[in-house]
Amino acid sequence: MSKPLETITLADVARQPRPGMAVPGSLAFTPDGKGVTYLFSAEGTLIRSLWYYDIATGERRVLAGPPPASLAEAQLSRGEELRRERARLRELGVTSYQWAKSAEPSVLLVPSGGRLYVAAGDAPLRELDGIEGAIDPRLSNDGRSVAFVRDGELFVAELAGGAPRELTSGAEEGVTNGLAEFIAQEELDRDRGFWWNDAGTHIAYIRADSRHIPDYPIVHQGKASVDTEHHRYPFAGQPNVLVDLAVVDVATGVVTGMDLGTERDIYIARVRWRPDGVLTAEILSRDQKALRVLSFDGATGAGSELLEERTDLWVNLDDDTRFLRSGEMIRSSERTGFRHLYLHDSSGKGTRALTSGEWVVTHVVGLDEERRLVYFIGARDSVLERHVYVVTLDGGPIRRLTSEPGWHGAVIARDGSRFIDVWSDVTHGPRVALRGADGALEAMLFENVEATSDALGLRPPEFVQVEAPDGTTLHGAVYRPAAAESGERFPVIVSVYGGPHVQRVVNDWSLTVDLRAQYLAREGFVVFKLDNRGSFNRGLAFEGALADRMGTVEVDDQVAGVRFLATLPYADPARVGVYGWSYGGYMTCMSMFRVPEVFKVGVAGAPVTDWDGYDTGYTERYMGTPQSNPEGYFDSSVLNHVENLRGKLLLVHGMTDENVQFRHTARLIVALTEARKDYDLLLFPEERHMPRDAKGMEYQERRVSQYFKDHL
Repeated sequence: MSKPLETITLADVARQPRPGMAVPGSLAFTPDGKGVTYLFSAEGTLIRSLWYYDIATGERRVLAGPPPASLAEAQLSRGEELRRERARLRELGVTSYQWAKSAEPSVLLVPSGGRLYVAAGDAPLRELDGIEGAIDPRLSNDGRSVAFVRDGELFVAELAGGAPRELTSGAEEGVTNGLAEFIAQEELDRDRGFWWNDAGTHIAYIRADSRHIPDYPIVHQGKASVDTEHHRYPFAGQPNVLVDLAVVDVATGVVTGMDLGTERDIYIARVRWRPDGVLTAEILSRDQKALRVLSFDGATGAGSELLEERTDLWVNLDDDTRFLRSGEMIRSSERTGFRHLYLHDSSGKGTRALTSGEWVVTHVVGLDEERRLVYFIGARDSVLERHVYVVTLDGGPIRRLTSEPGWHGAVIARDGSRFIDVWSDVTHGPRVALRGADGALEAMLFENVEATSDALGLRPPEFVQVEAPDGTTLHGAVYRPAAAESGERFPVIVSVYGGPHVQRVVNDWSLTVDLRAQYLAREGFVVFKLDNRGSFNRGLAFEGALADRMGTVEVDDQVAGVRFLATLPYADPARVGVYGWSYGGYMTCMSMFRVPEVFKVGVAGAPVTDWDGYDTGYTERYMGTPQSNPEGYFDSSVLNHVENLRGKLLLVHGMTDENVQFRHTARLIVALTEARKDYDLLLFPEERHMPRDAKGMEYQERRVSQYFKDHL
């Protein structure tokens, strides 16, 4: 879609990838630092290959094309299908790859379609025998072995040949070794269940036991044959998965359990091996208000506490911890209310702040131990942008390494000599540059020259500021209709998410290529987005405004946004609609029910309708449990406000959604029926939480747009 979009069709709105978004992904420096590898579709589709870029010559070549078994989701196993859903992954073909960190010659692993392909040095890729059905394969650092999970057990295979060896035992229905459990994948940003040590001699792994959690069946109603999935879904306030951490000696198979303490109702948030070979883990309390960092004696499994962090709200997990060979540790913390970097001494107790201020470090991207530098992404200069920064571990000023406005991400070379900069803004799609350690441009890896708002005929939204009821400044984005200067007032549609851990109003290309918003603006609507209190990257106090009372301050702020729009000469505050998905679906319902005098038409996609029906990891972080916060759960339930519905409401849901199950919409239908309230319904029998079927997505866009045209 490189031609100007003189018209935007509903097929365009539904199509993936978005204009200008077929860009290199999973960028990495090769172990020798001489090249860059990345996943990319030269054809601009979702089917990607593995490419190599030679830094010295600028030459590019394909290292691995997509094997036939990886070209259709229908060919994937149920386990891989669900892992893709957890990762919100649409791409096919080669979707991941790994380099062995210290192998000589280099070793490359390419998983695809349940099979594994490896290459050493300049040799071509070859398929490993006996690995069919492998889940989550991981290379050892020396490139001699690959570990993976199959049928709930951890295996290891030598790349030189031979049958895989089973390292664990005891897996059964509800028990797995080496796999990340549902809550870890969906809510803790941990998709791994095992970790090699640096020497390749031991593997730490998690044993997850969910046998005590009742089975939740999902029936595929749209298939010719009967197909039922079974999930052990931990609902808020109900039993959680029991997790243990153990280490297996790869050579002998001897397993040593790690002592996590007497409290069993916990989350294993992160697991890491230190450079000195000591295993560490971050243990999060069930209420998510305390995080302990433990180290373990390899011989006995005894645990020692390195540090503990406590908060009155909740601990937002991160991946910023880095252990140095000196014994020091870099960590980020929100102890001041804003996430910043700290250097801990070898005891874990003595600390020094490396960054500070009323802005957030979003994540660490690299560490140069020799020069004692840590590289990070942050919002120091604007909450609407992200830039790459570097600071010394010994004290000193922060240096910004990226200059172009927009949203930057980075991959740092192992020796700190250069980095890959990926960035975009609302006027230009993502570009990829190779930069020196000082930020100077060395080469452009991907120009994306046709992906500009002018070339595509797209109008970037206008950034605005709105005052919340408590005086807090909120950031919004307005998509104006084409005839905004005509003097006419146009109906408003609020595009909402509203929940924690998400920021939508940013100087990023994704805002411009929201083709639903662009289409509706061209059809004569004012489309509006607002990051209300409770959303991410503004500090703990801003995020914590919704603690124990979801669906309250978020709705208040969206109303403030509508009142701001009423001051614009082209927006009609008497005709306001709202749409959103997931938390946005919940917000759509709460907006329609709490302030029906403001919101007249709503489209709620996959809405959570009662938080007692959502999972432990997410819900209890923000709401406590139904037992500890009954009033909060009652008031935050959509089901308890249906009597207030006055406008037109369209409910949309996939019936195989195993995250926000269709049960949520079903319960709302029952409540609406009992209250004698009319509603409309759009169901997709074979869709999960993230719609994937192209025809179904186009049909949905037609129904949604027509709903607003008919009723606004």
